[in-house]
Amino acid sequence: MIIAFTGAGISKDSGISTFMENRSIRDRLTRSFASHYPENYRETIIEMAETASVSSPNDAHYALFDFKIPIITMNIDGLHEKAGSHPLLLHGSLPNEDEYYLADKLFNKPVLYGDPAPNYPKAYQMVNKLKVGDTLLVVGASRFTSVAVELREIAHGNGANIIEIQEDAVFKVRKTLEKITNR
Repeated sequence: MIIAFTGAGISKDSGISTFMENRSIRDRLTRSFASHYPENYRETIIEMAETASVSSPNDAHYALFDFKIPIITMNIDGLHEKAGSHPLLLHGSLPNEDEYYLADKLFNKPVLYGDPAPNYPKAYQMVNKLKVGDTLLVVGASRFTSVAVELREIAHGNGANIIEIQEDAVFKVRKTLEKITNR
């Protein structure tokens, strides 16, 4: 069994910058910021949503779909879905245009720092099914969040292989999947 765990790095080659490249955005994705500065928060969310809407999946997204790999993602950009996958969304999604005016009051669109993340237990359950000989394929996911660390620890504790692709995901994901699935 292979499970992919993806973060912002998988979407970098699709033109979506990571939080490490745009550090100020992380500070605006908190419940406190949304409550105290609703207009600035809405502007941030609209900008993110517009960037995501014109972005296209890259071959890393398509490879995960082509190989039918279950995906757990921290991303809210919707690129896995555009590629055809149905990932477990840890941090929700972006609001649609009809919801922009409510953005500061929505939960799970996206999950903000300071909000509960309802899909974390599902992710832990998925990864806990990995065993010796299975693989957790980590693509573009830093260790910045506790869930990113904990999923790796669960996989490791169960004896699963952990393969990290932190750079050049667009070139490496398909090749890695071909190698570990013998295709």
